[in-house]
Amino acid sequence: MGPAALAQVLRPLTLATHPNLVVGLQTSDDAAVYRIAPDLAVVQTVDFFTPIVDDPWTYGAIAAANSMSDVYAMGGTVLFALNVAGFPEHLPAETITAIFQGAADKVSEAGAIIAGGHTVTDAEPKFGLVVTGTINPDHVWTKAGARQGDVLFLSKPIGTGIVATALKREKADPAHVSAATDAMLTLNRGAAEAARAVGGVHAATDITGFGLLGHASEMADKSGVGLRLTAADVPLLPGTLDYAEAGHVAGGLGRNRAYFEEHGRITFGPRVAAVMQTILFDPQTSGGLLFAVDPEQANQFQAAFAAAELPLWRIGDVASGSGIDVVP
Repeated sequence: MGPAALAQVLRPLTLATHPNLVVGLQTSDDAAVYRIAPDLAVVQTVDFFTPIVDDPWTYGAIAAANSMSDVYAMGGTVLFALNVAGFPEHLPAETITAIFQGAADKVSEAGAIIAGGHTVTDAEPKFGLVVTGTINPDHVWTKAGARQGDVLFLSKPIGTGIVATALKREKADPAHVSAATDAMLTLNRGAAEAARAVGGVHAATDITGFGLLGHASEMADKSGVGLRLTAADVPLLPGTLDYAEAGHVAGGLGRNRAYFEEHGRITFGPRVAAVMQTILFDPQTSGGLLFAVDPEQANQFQAAFAAAELPLWRIGDVASGSGIDVVP
């Protein structure tokens, strides 16, 4: 669902509270966190979507990486997962097996296991996971903790929605599809572990269906701060710029832009190219983590990612005020 429709249907549920619910619908965060002991909480999420690539194993693996990302965005550790699937009756059994196997392999890579699931018949394939993990309730990352002066870091390039749209229209270069697939298959586990080891993370979220500006807008709103993003510093997947200029953009991009430009107070500097403004709203699948980091630990944060051979880009900072200012 687009952000406007989702906000409307969820509004009645945001009123529910519970003394052990550390993170729920009220903060629009990536996963729910429920305290079960003073120093232990369960972190849980669910995600599923239609095929984004042609290969069934890869589809299953990307869906798993995308689902687990929400746990990593909260600073948690994945324990196990359950399959959530809908497949057409005519879909070959070996195709379904390959989807399940891709997910199982990716969950195993995370040091976890798939323990079951639920499958229904559906005209269009849909697949994802319910993911359960653990976290110390006193060390949860949310979207609501960014502070003025924090440095903004992003752990993956953006553009998966645009590249996937070009692929569906048979306009994508295989090398560009391969690069986007590799990015989507990469777990956010390494980035989360490196960030936890360094410390200094005041807020975090993963970049998925609402695009970079949509999820950054939620961070600004929930934290009560403004964000300043430098467009030239935002990393793009190969081919993204050309495909966007050619009009290969997903329908969700327009919904993201319409909602967050109205509700998120997003302003663009006069020299930010129109095509880049479009790309910043691109819906992502299994995107990277966006961190707001204490400026005194920013250099150490970058050094830790470099030592672990993990990509990281500094894309802006946290300012006073509200909304997002995008500068060239």
